[in-house]
Amino acid sequence: MAMNDHRGQPPAGAATRPGSGPSAEPHRPAEPYRQAEPFRPAEPYGPAGPVHPAELPAGPDLGAYRAAVADLLLDIAGHTGPGDVAKAEQVLAERISGAEITAVLSATPEGSVAAGQRLLREVRHYRPSTRSSATDLASHIRVHLFALIDIMWWGHARAFITDADLLGSADLIDLEPLRRAGQLRFRYRRQARSLPARVARAADRRLRPGRVPHTAGLRFARTRREVAALLDQVAADFAAAAGPLAPPLWVTSLARSIEQQRRLRALGYTASLPSAHCAGYALDIEMTWLRQFGAREVLAAVLLDRQRAGQVNVIDEGQAWHVCLSPAAVTGLSGSTRRAGTAGLTSAGGPGGAGGLGG
Repeated sequence: MAMNDHRGQPPAGAATRPGSGPSAEPHRPAEPYRQAEPFRPAEPYGPAGPVHPAELPAGPDLGAYRAAVADLLLDIAGHTGPGDVAKAEQVLAERISGAEITAVLSATPEGSVAAGQRLLREVRHYRPSTRSSATDLASHIRVHLFALIDIMWWGHARAFITDADLLGSADLIDLEPLRRAGQLRFRYRRQARSLPARVARAADRRLRPGRVPHTAGLRFARTRREVAALLDQVAADFAAAAGPLAPPLWVTSLARSIEQQRRLRALGYTASLPSAHCAGYALDIEMTWLRQFGAREVLAAVLLDRQRAGQVNVIDEGQAWHVCLSPAAVTGLSGSTRRAGTAGLTSAGGPGGAGGLGG
């Protein structure tokens, strides 16, 4: 989940808009680590093609699930104050027994009973925080309910327990060499680790407010090659839809370790456990910063198109949107990146030009 201070009421788009594709079965346990191959584009660059529904096996109806969650949140909406936690927990306990929600709970590795109990604990232990992406109790519940789709897909996958596990994994690629070579269509910034770097960054924000998103930056610039491929596709589609003056797509979080996720939870962030970030299949994308360019809704439409196609799960967290790849999307991206040649990530026109990695 996102790590920034999201104080505005999140729009309802990604939280309530149903997807139309069938869902994936629980992902099988990950294979032992293997030597990572160099990242390659899915196909030669050309105009970005249409988004096609992912070929997914039969499973829970995610459109029905998202609609049921939206209906549940309407019931919760009247019980979002600090003294309403017990009532909200009661409403949630009653509503998660419905068929649409039970179908997803049952498809998680922990099963419907344990998953339901974990949801209720998240409600019971809710504490308002200015660092949290959840602006109130209802938002907190919404984030955890939609995160169940991630868990259904990747709850069986090997997680990175410690920061050292993440840094040493051959299943992840380091984006820094690709960024320095100009082979990424999206942007990010690293965390300022030293005091001089933090002072310089704070001064830059004062002198040039709005030049870049107000975000802490990535602790680790590492992710799965399929995530990098999807981000390049989304960046290309966004640039094509928003026009030549479009701002760049900014990524605010990628792979995390469970160790890092626990640190974030202790600091008051909405950091779910288990989390697809800890398996390397999730990312967060800056959204609020795009408002000044009139481009936020353009990117929202691009992301929701991919959700309807069954390629991703999207959670609107206000300042940033959480995006998780589906197993079917990973399979398609993995196959296409391995079939591609050794060309760089950018077309001859450089980063941000038209084109993509395939639909």
